[in-house]
Amino acid sequence: MSVITSFRRMVTCVFVLGIALATSNTFAKPTLSNTLAISAAFEFTSLDPSKNGYIYSRMQVLETLLDVDENGLLIPALATQWQVSKDAKTWTFTLREGVHFHDGSGLDAEAVVNSLAIAKLKHGALKKAPIESIEVAGPNSIVITLSHPYTLLGAVLANYANSILSPLAYGKGGEVLALSGTGPYKLYQFSPPHKLVVEKFDGYWGKLASIPYASYLTGHRAESRVLQARSGQADVVFGLDPASLMSLKRLPSLTLYSNAIPRTIVLKLNSGHRFLNDVRARKALSLAINREGIAKGILRIPGSEAVQVLPNSMANWHLEGVTKQTEAAAGTPESLLAELGWSKNAEGILERNGERFELTLITYADRPELTTVATAIQAQWQAVGVKTKVEVTNSSAIPMGHQDGSLEVALIARNYGFIVDPLGVMLSDFGSNGGGDWGAMNWNNNSLSANLQALERTSDPIKYKDIAQRSAKIIFDERPMIPVSSYVQQTSVNKRIKGFRFDPFERSFYLNEMEFVKP
Repeated sequence: MSVITSFRRMVTCVFVLGIALATSNTFAKPTLSNTLAISAAFEFTSLDPSKNGYIYSRMQVLETLLDVDENGLLIPALATQWQVSKDAKTWTFTLREGVHFHDGSGLDAEAVVNSLAIAKLKHGALKKAPIESIEVAGPNSIVITLSHPYTLLGAVLANYANSILSPLAYGKGGEVLALSGTGPYKLYQFSPPHKLVVEKFDGYWGKLASIPYASYLTGHRAESRVLQARSGQADVVFGLDPASLMSLKRLPSLTLYSNAIPRTIVLKLNSGHRFLNDVRARKALSLAINREGIAKGILRIPGSEAVQVLPNSMANWHLEGVTKQTEAAAGTPESLLAELGWSKNAEGILERNGERFELTLITYADRPELTTVATAIQAQWQAVGVKTKVEVTNSSAIPMGHQDGSLEVALIARNYGFIVDPLGVMLSDFGSNGGGDWGAMNWNNNSLSANLQALERTSDPIKYKDIAQRSAKIIFDERPMIPVSSYVQQTSVNKRIKGFRFDPFERSFYLNEMEFVKP
């Protein structure tokens, strides 16, 4: 073979290789056929995990030191094991080896300490934890020292706000400039507040994804999400309107899932309001609600009615034997309101000292069933003489109304699994500061505050349950919030997808477990 021939063959090979690479780069883009499309109700505006980490956790871009299984138990994630000292004030975590961030850098103790230190400065449960120091104990080990025992620490570290990011992801003052995490997917397109696209990360330490891309699209309107499910524009649609389920069940292209989650539809009351500051008024409003009718007729889930704030899946906090009949022992709505001096006028509206019993109830359309439930409650309260104006607004109006004192009543879907141990949410919602943005408002109970503080330091499971039960009884008796129904998530999955699994704690979509069905 001549030198010229060899040279020509070499040039041809290089040319063909160049075409192959160019072709690969040209077609390595999200398409309908290589992208798993997800639709849900909630938007995102920031890369910061403390603000919108829930979407980055669910899309498997970010991971935490510890994870949570379907039973709510802590399991290893970026930390393979952890030990707690005898005095329960020192927690030592051993980090998983061979983990890389999406920017190519390796996970080590310094990166974890840096990420947690930044998270501690921001809004979230870690900021409230009694942490004295977070330190490197070795290349793959960190130590967190507490000022006093804090049983919640593991659950707090599993919260999405405390995801671990690469040191290169942060700018000045801990600002998040890039979403460089350790998950099986990495960020491909960030188009807030409605669209996010992720690409599979082949350097992942665990189960590699088979689906090249996944997209998340915010669909505020329930009708639009139903249309996306019907048309196949979205493969997985979360938060379906219960009224749409029957028609969707008839479609051969879809599989529907109904999954109980630790979330409750509740009424947040301003207990400082002159009409609501007596527990008898709050009990009367609770008794006037036809929960069974709402569960069966609106939510289409008979048996989901709830008279307790926390669902029965959270056994430590759920009172056995407490039913509608237990609540009815307090009297009737009419008798309780009469005790408070209310009587109906000629229009059938309650009056007292020249004032009509009128309330404004706000809710939001992100969860489509809330507006329908709010309308039902409006009619049920009207029947006992309480005139209620329903306003549908943005979910942000709830914390704003709490902060400025303007909120009277709000219908919300409260997630009590936000931190896997509900104590974290209970502290936020019913603490000694008059309540929380998504909890009680202008209501304090010294015994409950003491109980919650004691639970932070209690590791004995029997003692923990006893205190939690006493706490739940106070909330039931005082009614700072009125539960309506336990929550069931309605989801549709297109049959071109297999391997779907629902996370009851809404931490992950398990994208890396799903596959396209081969034609």
